Amino acid sequence: MLSILTDINWNKLRILQPFALALVFALALAACESLQNLAGGLGGPSDEEMNQLGTEAFEEIKKETPIDRSGNTNTYVNCITGALLAQIRNPDGSYPTGVTSWEVVVFRDNTANAFALPGGKIGVHTGILPVAQNQHQLAAVLGHEVAHVTQRHGKQRMVSSGYAQMAIGVIGETVFGDSEYKDEITGAMGAGAVYGVIMPFGRSHESEADLIGQETMARAGFNPTESVTLWVNMAQAGGGAPPEFLSTHPSHETRINDLRANLSKTLPLYQAASNRPNCRL
Repeated sequence: MLSILTDINWNKLRILQPFALALVFALALAACESLQNLAGGLGGPSDEEMNQLGTEAFEEIKKETPIDRSGNTNTYVNCITGALLAQIRNPDGSYPTGVTSWEVVVFRDNTANAFALPGGKIGVHTGILPVAQNQHQLAAVLGHEVAHVTQRHGKQRMVSSGYAQMAIGVIGETVFGDSEYKDEITGAMGAGAVYGVIMPFGRSHESEADLIGQETMARAGFNPTESVTLWVNMAQAGGGAPPEFLSTHPSHETRINDLRANLSKTLPLYQAASNRPNCRL
């Protein structure tokens, strides 16, 4: 989940249920653990179970959030996601985590946000479009979000925060939306802002998603230098710094510097890419 939540009233966040706030702090502490330790040997939901959870959560989001069905916007977003997803498709036509297709939905929401969920689900808020000002910048956003899924960051976070067994218990409930843990589980997978429960990925996850997303966009034929410009835009759109309890994200300056340094790797990929998308809004 992106950290540009420009329309969120930070004062309102202070009245989130204590359980959700406690989870935020737990996630911040968990971010200190290595990705390798989180990924291996700790059990948790399988890819199939994560895909089912993501699918059920996405269906619930679609019920509760207005969908933008305008042709121009959807064509534009699908042009970009199509080019990106082609870069992560396996030779047999499947994708990492075992899904065979992706569903992309544009939501009519003014928050500058986008997210991806296990199960092959991508949500794009209309509010991200003024911030990600061209196809390259939106590709940077969506490449970042998809990387959270392909790197299984949601699963790692569930394991580290103790949500794994709770999430597995929700699978198979008649109505996912009736689960008392719906918001927290959806947040752990990366779409908590939809419900106003802010659960940021930790620094290591965010940094990994930044760099993998930049590589994916470059391979897809999008200019990776625009990922740096995107974060300049995000810093300007975000206004002041968020509250200290959200400081598990890398700072804008750190992200910009890391992305700029990674251009030595991704610019050659962009120059070698056979595809040059022409996605226009």
